[in-house]
Amino acid sequence: MAEPVRVQYQEELEQLEASALGGLDLVSAALERTLEAVEHQDVELAQLVIADDDRIDGRYLEVHQSLITLLATQSPVATDLRLISALLHVLKNVERMGDQCVNVCKMIPLSGNEPPSDEEMVKLILTMGRQTRTLIGQAKRSFLERDVDMARDLVRQDDVVDNLNRDCFRLALEIGDDADRREWAMTMLLAARAIERTGDNAVDIGEQVAFVVTGLFREFEDASHPAP
Repeated sequence: MAEPVRVQYQEELEQLEASALGGLDLVSAALERTLEAVEHQDVELAQLVIADDDRIDGRYLEVHQSLITLLATQSPVATDLRLISALLHVLKNVERMGDQCVNVCKMIPLSGNEPPSDEEMVKLILTMGRQTRTLIGQAKRSFLERDVDMARDLVRQDDVVDNLNRDCFRLALEIGDDADRREWAMTMLLAARAIERTGDNAVDIGEQVAFVVTGLFREFEDASHPAP
């Protein structure tokens, strides 16, 4: 009798991993629509992204509760315990990334229907967002494949996002003396910061990959302590 129960437990754990990592697909889709809303200053699309965040939150709550139940009823040990712990962290990062998309979309109505936008600033933010979507996809693949090298490479990929964020800041300082343009630039800086944080969340998921594989949790040093 124990063997069928064990098989059922393993199948359930595999399904929960798939559901948790599927949350990254929801985030990637939300980020894609967020970037479209930024590019076109589309307030209606921004509102749809905000409303649709309920799907990401629902995924978080459903899978989180199922993992807690599995933890309480099956008393997993060793590798399975590490996996469940890592998936709980992944879910939190998924939820946070969804919130960052919402934060960006909330910026769009503040800039008005015809904002005094700067084409270069918008281009930087769109490039940041596309690079961050690449990070999200790579984080998912590295977890699925238990590939620590791919996970560690997220730090290098995230450096691109960080550099673009700094470029946004420098451009905002040079935006000019017009009050409306400065206000718009400050709003876009908040949007850029939210995208930058999303990249950090992807790196956090990579750290969980290393934990699952090695049993040791260490922050990827370059992510938290970049070289001067």
